[in-house]
Amino acid sequence: MKKAYLALSDGTVFEGVSLGAAGRVVGEIVFTTGMVGYLEAITDPSFAGQIVTMTYPIIGNYGINRDDCQSKKAQVRGLIMKEAAEYPNNFRCKETLEDYLVSENVIAITGIDTRALTRILRTQGSMNGMIITEENFNFSDYEEEIKNYKVDALVDAVTCKESYTVGEGSLNVAVLDCGLKRTTVDSLTSRGAKVTVYPASTKAETILSGGYDGFVVSNGPGDPMAYPELLPEVKALLTSGKPFLGIGLGHQLAALSMGAKTEKLKFGHRGANQPVKDVVSGLTFVTGQNHGYAVLADSVDAAVAEISHINVNDQTVEGLRYKNLPALSVQYDPEFKPGPKSMKYLLDEFASMMGGKENA
Repeated sequence: MKKAYLALSDGTVFEGVSLGAAGRVVGEIVFTTGMVGYLEAITDPSFAGQIVTMTYPIIGNYGINRDDCQSKKAQVRGLIMKEAAEYPNNFRCKETLEDYLVSENVIAITGIDTRALTRILRTQGSMNGMIITEENFNFSDYEEEIKNYKVDALVDAVTCKESYTVGEGSLNVAVLDCGLKRTTVDSLTSRGAKVTVYPASTKAETILSGGYDGFVVSNGPGDPMAYPELLPEVKALLTSGKPFLGIGLGHQLAALSMGAKTEKLKFGHRGANQPVKDVVSGLTFVTGQNHGYAVLADSVDAAVAEISHINVNDQTVEGLRYKNLPALSVQYDPEFKPGPKSMKYLLDEFASMMGGKENA
């Protein structure tokens, strides 16, 4: 076993065991609370630029099956676990977590107290940190590097390089890929849609000329304010008069394009157990989420949109419905996998807005 260290920007250092690739990596340290779905988390583009702490104590116990990947490669900058299972047991398992991390060149650390780490992040907020596999680690040698790290505008790094089409349904849907997950495409094709995915740099004029029945702006990483060039394109899609759905970063960009503001949350919402209240029905649902920013409620112009969903834990905005437009957006992932399925009614509604049918 090779020694590894996790160093936080506040000077806290954890000693553990290296897993995966060797070397060092700096990123924003965050935590996610899912008990399962570690491969989906590792390959989620919304985690780009971040070192992810898995709060569930044993990771890798059902191994790796690449059919569960949400994108073509690992997206996390690093991975933190209390314990990694050496001998996974599942009929779908094709390889171990360690083998996968090595093949994807992901630096990871195990054998640390992830509960203590999570308490630090909940108290002080998400912060920069480093995983390093050097034997003789000295924090002062890397303090400046750790503190100076910034999560850049990463949409260009995670979006597709050219457009492509999936499915053969009767509905034609265009998706602006800001960090698209595979399950988003699957959820649309299962509702009778032919989905054409466009790189984030695509102009709205190009997409609007395609004669689509509806538009989706996907999840993605980073601060929504870092993408001013996307706002006029998203606004053009939103105000086109065709059905529009924004998810995650897409929700934030849509709100910004219509005059609202966003803020960074202390430690974000990440995991499969975030309670969200539907303001209209009064019902509360458990949702899957992965984001560090939220739309400011008091910045939403009541003449433009109404708040449709709120987070029960901290009362932040989780959804918007736009006035006089067939447009809605949500902060959570209605198609989160693996996770709760109770929010699929939003996807059904979007399909219905385009003249389609619900997915039974």
